[in-house]
Amino acid sequence: MAIIFHITTSAAWQEALEKGFYESDSLSAEGFIHCSHAEQVDGVLLRYYAGKKDLIKLHVDTDKLTSQLIYEWSPSIADTFPHVYGPININAVIKSEVI
Repeated sequence: MAIIFHITTSAAWQEALEKGFYESDSLSAEGFIHCSHAEQVDGVLLRYYAGKKDLIKLHVDTDKLTSQLIYEWSPSIADTFPHVYGPININAVIKSEVI
């Protein structure tokens, strides 16, 4: 079981729970949902969420994902990140953590 992480807002997570799946704005804009490995989360928080409140860290079990998972290189920071090409099914989220 490999775990990846996604940062979202409490409101977006609540909406996902009501719909039965999670989608981010990046899914419609870029075609995938940005995720991270454990060691990448702090950097993502610093780069994209500095000063933001009401955040949730989703712990996603990659074995339970129904959408395609692709690991892709990010040349801007020279690292590989997991991207989910479709919605994240709720049962793949094994924990939601307030951060």
